[in-house]
Amino acid sequence: MLLEEPLETLRKSLGTARIVAFTGAGISAESGIPTFRGPNGLWKSYSPEKLATLEAFSRDPRLVWEWYDWRRQIIHQAQPNSGHRALAEIERRAAGRFTLVTQNVDGLHDRAGSRSVVKLHGDIWRVRCTGCQAEEPNEQVPLAPLPPLCRCGALLRPAVVWFGEALPEGAWERAHEAAARAEVFLVIGTSAMVYPAAGLVQIACHSGARVAIVNPDPTPADEFADWILRGPAGEILARLL
Repeated sequence: MLLEEPLETLRKSLGTARIVAFTGAGISAESGIPTFRGPNGLWKSYSPEKLATLEAFSRDPRLVWEWYDWRRQIIHQAQPNSGHRALAEIERRAAGRFTLVTQNVDGLHDRAGSRSVVKLHGDIWRVRCTGCQAEEPNEQVPLAPLPPLCRCGALLRPAVVWFGEALPEGAWERAHEAAARAEVFLVIGTSAMVYPAAGLVQIACHSGARVAIVNPDPTPADEFADWILRGPAGEILARLL
C-alpha cells in the first residue's frame, strides 16, 4: 500500500540533501526489459548465469553474442518509463547534489536525460576488443556479423561485467564515494542481493544517510530503511515529484 505520509517526508528530505539513487533491473522491467531472475529470464533454455561468463564466451562466442544481440534488440525497442524520467528530473532539480548509480546496462537512464550516471556493470551499447582492448560505442541493431570483430582482427565482446569479473575501473570508487557522502540514498528496483553493488546500501547507512527503498517486494536492504515504499518505481517516483 502506498502511503502519502512517507512520500511527503521523503520529498521534503530531498530538498537540499546530497542524493544518491541506486537502481536495478526492476526499474527497467517496467519498460518491458526481461530481468535476469524473473520468469522471462531464460533464453532458448539457457540461464543468464550460463551465458554471462568469460568461460561461455571462450567456448562459444557466437552463442553468447546471439543472446546479447537479442537483448539489444529488445532494449532498442523499449522506451524510458516514468521512473527513469523522474530520476532525470530529480537530478535536474538537485543541481549538482545528485548521483545515479545503476546496475543496469541498458542505457535507459541516459536516454531519459540522466547525466551523472555511474554504470557499475558496464554498458551493453559499448564493445571491447579481446585483443587490443580498445573500447568503443556500438549501437548497430541487429549486429552483423556475429560474432563481431575488431579492426585488429580479434573478437569483440560486450563491454559489460560478467559473473566473476571485476567492476569497471573507477566505477566502484565513484559509487563508494557517492554513497559515503550521501544524505539520502534511494534504493530502486533492485533485489539488493548482487555484491559488491548491494554493499553500497550499508556504506550509505553507516555513513549517516537516510535510506529509502522503492520496490514491489521485500529486500535484504529493508533493515536499513527509513522509508519503505512498496510498488512500481515509475508510479512511486512520479508521485515523489
